[in-house]
Amino acid sequence: MELREKYIAAATRYDNADKMYRRCGKSGVLLPKVSLGFWHNFGANDAFEHCRAIAHCAFDNGITHFDLANNYGPPYGSAEETFGRMMDLDFRPHRDELFIATKAGYDMWPGPYGNWGSRKYLMASLDQSLRRMHLDYVDLFYSHRYDPETPLEETLQALVDIVRSGKALYVGISRWPLDALKTAADYLAARDVPLLIYQGRLNMLDRAPQEEGILDFCHERGIGFISFSPLAQGLLTDRYLNGIPEGSRMTQGRFLKKDVLTPELLERLKAYNAEAQAQGKTLAEWALAWILLQKGITSVLVGASSPEQLKKNLRVIEN
Repeated sequence: MELREKYIAAATRYDNADKMYRRCGKSGVLLPKVSLGFWHNFGANDAFEHCRAIAHCAFDNGITHFDLANNYGPPYGSAEETFGRMMDLDFRPHRDELFIATKAGYDMWPGPYGNWGSRKYLMASLDQSLRRMHLDYVDLFYSHRYDPETPLEETLQALVDIVRSGKALYVGISRWPLDALKTAADYLAARDVPLLIYQGRLNMLDRAPQEEGILDFCHERGIGFISFSPLAQGLLTDRYLNGIPEGSRMTQGRFLKKDVLTPELLERLKAYNAEAQAQGKTLAEWALAWILLQKGITSVLVGASSPEQLKKNLRVIEN
């Protein structure tokens, strides 16, 4: 059996707690301003020890919230499997210090029961996620996307029953339209399972949750808000200011297409970068700080390809 170095969490991990954490809406939960997402860089094709180093860096610097989903990888499920290995090797003694989220809503397995928002899919998916992550429960379970065909009451009652079963402590929703969000908030509150948090895409290039009234509604109702893709998949960094570098996400063309980087957008990014530099910040720091300054924001959800990159993102905590 391969022997691995035992992980000892940094004794200083909560030294910056006053700056690090924000209350999630009107709940009892505090989340770090910067949370770690497992969407990329934690799949089966990624070196496990590298994944492990990123997670260690996160926890050692006070990031207690890890965000996963059933289909994160690739392949599907492998990010949760990676975390399950970390749980057994490193984080079991710290389980009660961690706030672990997973989701279901996108395609996960073939056939009619492996997608969308049915009760059968959500409950079966969570059971699978718990097995992959080697957990008895998650702290937060999301409906990952709005299902226009399944009655909202079915999806929402499944979330209620998941909490009552003890398999999740809190529930959230991601990328639901405002009207459905309002229905969800009322339905869940009436059943004593309040909606903890909404996850939406918010960054300086995509302000839809503000423009659509979602952020205002969450703030008024005491629902937390966590922003995913806060750096617009790398556009709001210095990575693309001088063209498209080899090996970048844009060259792979899966989630970020080359035609996105129009001359107009490039000019806008360079203007943002100049403003950031005038304030002594990198473009990424400035973009993360912008989100955290918006009303009602609990946390920004960052991916990281290395511990060094994660540490750079954590500089926003000092701003």
